[in-house]
Amino acid sequence: MNLRSLANQHILNQPTYIPGKPTEAVAAEFNIPADEIIKLASNENPWGASPNAIREGKSILQNIHLYPDGSGSELTKTISSKFNLSTEQIILGNGSNEIIELLAHVFLSEGDEVIFGEHAFAVYKLVTLLMGASPVAITMPHLKHNLGAMLEAVTSKTKIIFLPSPNNPTGTANTNEEIHWLVENLPDHVILCFDEAYTEYLNKPPTTLSFIKSNPKIVCLRTFSKIYGLAGLRIGYGYGSKEMISLLQKVRQPFNANAVAQATAIAALKDEDWVNQCRIRNTSGLKQLEEGLTKIGLEYIKSSANFILIQVGDGLEVFNKLQKRGIITRPMSKELGQYLRISVGTEHENEKVIFALNEIFKGKINI
Repeated sequence: MNLRSLANQHILNQPTYIPGKPTEAVAAEFNIPADEIIKLASNENPWGASPNAIREGKSILQNIHLYPDGSGSELTKTISSKFNLSTEQIILGNGSNEIIELLAHVFLSEGDEVIFGEHAFAVYKLVTLLMGASPVAITMPHLKHNLGAMLEAVTSKTKIIFLPSPNNPTGTANTNEEIHWLVENLPDHVILCFDEAYTEYLNKPPTTLSFIKSNPKIVCLRTFSKIYGLAGLRIGYGYGSKEMISLLQKVRQPFNANAVAQATAIAALKDEDWVNQCRIRNTSGLKQLEEGLTKIGLEYIKSSANFILIQVGDGLEVFNKLQKRGIITRPMSKELGQYLRISVGTEHENEKVIFALNEIFKGKINI
C-alpha cells in the first residue's frame, strides 16, 4: 500500500501556499549582492520594529532554553488593557494566520460552506479545503468586497464569512457604514471573522470592539507582522466573546507563541509613537508611489494598506524584469495576472522601483 492511499483523500488535491523567493535566493540567482536587493513582496514594515521592542526581544535570549509562557499571560494582559477586554476574550497565535486555521478546526466540517471575496487572502480558501468544506468566492466589483452579495450567498450550509479590511492583495477597504450594515444583518447561524491585519494603517478603523460585545459569533484577528514589524517572529492574536475564545483555545497547540515573540510584542504594542511614525511614513510612501506611477502612465488600485496593486499588463513578465534588477515584488494569481503587488518601501526603495518601472515601460504603456 503506497503512502498516498493512506492519506486523507481530500487533501491529495489540496493547493499549497507558495511564498515569494527570499532575498538570498534572488541574490544568488542573478549574481547581485544581497545587501543591494530590495524586498517589496510581503507587505513588511520597511522601517522595522520599534527599537524598544528589539531591545526587549534581545533580553529574552539568555533564557531561551526555557519554554515560553504557555498562556501568554503578560502579552494577553497588555492586549486586554489596550482594548479594555477580559483576558478570556483574547487568544494568541503563531501569526494571526494560525487563528484562521483554529476557526476552521472548530467550526468547519465536510459539506459546510465558507464565504470570502474572490480576490482575498489565499489562506481562507486553503483552510476551507483542508477541512473538506466548500469555498464560496464572491465577485468583487472594482476589487472591493461586495457585502450585499456576500450576505445573498449565505445558505443553510454557510458557517463562516471572512472579511479582511483593508483587503490583501487589493488594498481596498470597506466603509464603517458598510461594515456596520453587515454586522446588523448577519444571519444567526454564521460566524463573522474580521481580519484586521492592516487596520493600523487606517486613519479611522471600524469599531469592531463594539461588534464582539453585541454578537458572540464575531471574532477579530490582528497581527504583529505588518505595522509592528515583527513578521519574522510569527505572533498575532484574536479577540471575541469569552465563549468564542474558549472554543478556539480547545484546538490551540501548546507553546504556539515563542518567548521572544511574546516579549517583543509587548514592547511593540506599548510603543504607540513608533506605530504612529510608521503610519505617517507609509502614507507618504504610498503618495510617492502613486505620483511616480502616474508619471509613468501606469494605473493602480487606490490602497488603504501598506502596498499597492499596479496594472502592468503581464504581471509575471514585469515581476521577472524587476527581479533581475534586484527588486522582489509579488506576482498575482491568474485571475489578477495583469497586476503586480508592490509593498511600500523606504523613500529610497520607492525611488528605485519607480525608476525600474520607468525603464521597463518607457514608451510602451498600452494596457
